[in-house]
Amino acid sequence: MNRKNTDTLILPPGIAYFDSHCHLDMNTYDEDRNELIARAKTAGITNVMTIGTDLKSSEAAVNIALQHDYIFAAVGIHPHDVDNIRDSTYDALINLYKKNSSQVKGFGEIGLDYYKNYCSKEVQKREFARQLEIAADLQLPVIIHDRDADNDCFDILSSFQLKEGCLMHCFGSDYPFARKVLDRGMMISISGVVTFKNAPELHEVATKIPLDRMMIETDGPYLTPVPYRGKRNEPAHVRYTAARIAELRGISIEEVAEATSRNARQYFHIEEP
Repeated sequence: MNRKNTDTLILPPGIAYFDSHCHLDMNTYDEDRNELIARAKTAGITNVMTIGTDLKSSEAAVNIALQHDYIFAAVGIHPHDVDNIRDSTYDALINLYKKNSSQVKGFGEIGLDYYKNYCSKEVQKREFARQLEIAADLQLPVIIHDRDADNDCFDILSSFQLKEGCLMHCFGSDYPFARKVLDRGMMISISGVVTFKNAPELHEVATKIPLDRMMIETDGPYLTPVPYRGKRNEPAHVRYTAARIAELRGISIEEVAEATSRNARQYFHIEEP
């Protein structure tokens, strides 16, 4: 693969990408949200999933998706925020989906986070299971946040029949765990961390997992890939994640972009643009 130097990839034009996970509602985008959305389209990003993290965020994500026919939303409560959940919160999320089902294509970001532990493990596990029940009832695929909670996350997910699918967002574990979740029929999404030199476990995952089980994401505004590491992330940067995966696997960027876009469209039931 061509490089100008060790940190800057030369990206071929005319390739279509799908950013399967971004947070376009966050205030870091407030000053230039429309401009970065336009940049994404110019860069060949044909679809973006903007993901809710609480009720207010979910409402904002849906509002953004309603303004752009190539942007879709997911609604849910992040594990950092489950202490604030009430029954009315879930009622509002359900109504938000039912009123906007054309643009709401997933339930998430939900899961467990034992790294920061903003909420107790017991509350996280209880509300994770409740949200999985809602997603199953709504027949929506789920987007899972799993940080330092592999065993509990896997056990809870395995107790549900998630017919619409389960996506492990921003996968950060090793290949044996990747193999374990793949064997349960789950999908894996790779973030810009794969471009970091100090991510050998993720390099192995990106190299070994089947391409038809992979998606790519920015998780913007977080986890900005090389060569923009240290700056704010945005959907246009998902190209660098695709390029690094292609380099690791010894295949073309086109092959990675086509496969991951197809996987995302099928997973979220989005027609090809």
